[in-house]
Amino acid sequence: MSVVEIKSSQEAIELENKYGAHNYHPLPVVLSKAEGVYMWDVEGKKYYDFLSAYSAVNQGHAHPKIVGAMCEQAKKLSLTSRAFYNDVLGKYEKFATEYFGFDKLLPMNTGAEAVETAIKLCRKWAYEKKGIPEEKAQIIVCENNFHGRTTTIISFSNDADARKNFGPYTPGFIKIAYDNTEALEKALTENDNVAGFLVEPIQGEAGVYVPSEGYLRKAKALCEKHNVLFIADEIQTGIARTGKLLAVDHENVKPDILTLGKAISGGVYPVSAVLANNEVMDVIKPGQHGSTFGGNPVAAAVAIAALEVVQEEKLAERSEKLGELFRAKLNEYIKDTDIVSLVRGKGLLNAIVINDTEDSSTAWDICMALKENGLLAKPTHGNIIRFAPPLVITEEQLLDCVKIITSTIDKF
Repeated sequence: MSVVEIKSSQEAIELENKYGAHNYHPLPVVLSKAEGVYMWDVEGKKYYDFLSAYSAVNQGHAHPKIVGAMCEQAKKLSLTSRAFYNDVLGKYEKFATEYFGFDKLLPMNTGAEAVETAIKLCRKWAYEKKGIPEEKAQIIVCENNFHGRTTTIISFSNDADARKNFGPYTPGFIKIAYDNTEALEKALTENDNVAGFLVEPIQGEAGVYVPSEGYLRKAKALCEKHNVLFIADEIQTGIARTGKLLAVDHENVKPDILTLGKAISGGVYPVSAVLANNEVMDVIKPGQHGSTFGGNPVAAAVAIAALEVVQEEKLAERSEKLGELFRAKLNEYIKDTDIVSLVRGKGLLNAIVINDTEDSSTAWDICMALKENGLLAKPTHGNIIRFAPPLVITEEQLLDCVKIITSTIDKF
């Protein structure tokens, strides 16, 4: 049985439609190569990448140091499972815990796995350290969250598409309004068995919703007051994306549990991690949690290289500086247009809100036009377009992209 050769974008799209599950609705572009901030389709057309695989490719596509680390390690040892030790995992765990300032790291593969791990860790800590009666632990979450699409995670989602016909749902979650410390305090006061508060420092999938200044700091203080674990989901916002190493660093907040994924590997390999101090992490014992691929040698080598790139190339500083420039240019532009009602974001995680209803096609149509003009972005929540280029983008490239975005919107 032979493997077909893709000769056109249309052929690739038809193959996916025929043989693949229809669980995504991609923009109709078929990419075959990428480097730095650029991507090329099957026909050879060049694009700016303004999504970065949902902030997984912060270090740019095909970064030679990261790809080199992956290839070199794969030639030597790719997988042992955790039945045996390997000579890279310990190095990675030491490097990453010192890098982020925690005692211990639990390695997994995907963002959703990291969140599931954090939930299990939080519950076990609640029963064994806080003294909550078994089966009674509750975790507070926020409306419009996005933490993944596993059965447990969709149980506390309010995305109808993610939830419908996937029940019964997992109990044990209290949902409150995002960016509302009064709602958090009320939930903590009225419920005796709260184990943790799970929150995105910026709600990315909800449309890059940036909370009020001081929200995270106040939320952490409330968690400390009620002996509740503050769990920061930094899978999309972490690794320099928002202008700091972590988005919580904007308010000098130290989570009790931190989840990372996406850019911890620079987008070349599935790697995720959960970090916590000993008092929390030590509740996990052998046989209670794990993954065949979690902590494999290739993942460990890749993550070290990816995190070194962030430091060496000062990507957090670059993200902060260029993010301010990007928002300034777009805010200047929208003064003279009715099509965009708002620009928001931090660092190089930004969004524009299109002045139309959520069920309109305007944002999609703009993204289709941007594609024709050489820039790839994707709508979220109907009328919002997220802009998140690789952090290695230069000022000259960014300004070129601003021209593409504004001239494209002008046509609408």
